[in-house]
Amino acid sequence: MAQLRQDYDQIKARDAEVIVIGPEDAAAFRREWQKETYPFIGVPDPEHKVADLYGQEVRLLRLGRLPALVVVDKQGRIVMQHHGESMRDIVTTAQVLAALDVAEA
Repeated sequence: MAQLRQDYDQIKARDAEVIVIGPEDAAAFRREWQKETYPFIGVPDPEHKVADLYGQEVRLLRLGRLPALVVVDKQGRIVMQHHGESMRDIVTTAQVLAALDVAEA
């Protein structure tokens, strides 16, 4: 999320918003947001309802949920979806910005 924080202004410049959905409960999310002062929205999803809706995968023998990123346009259409194969398989900001540019075109 450090990369998202660093590049947040570029995303906002495209009239987009970042919403982080995580498996922690509300109290854990609140602590993390207060500690790190993230500029974007964090939504706790301890029952994994949102994660399941978007097909976020689980690896039980590893670290649990794998990283996933979904870019949804203003009409509610998914314009980019990436499901990581490992905890290091994370989309770059350039890829997100490109998806936003295509959605806007």
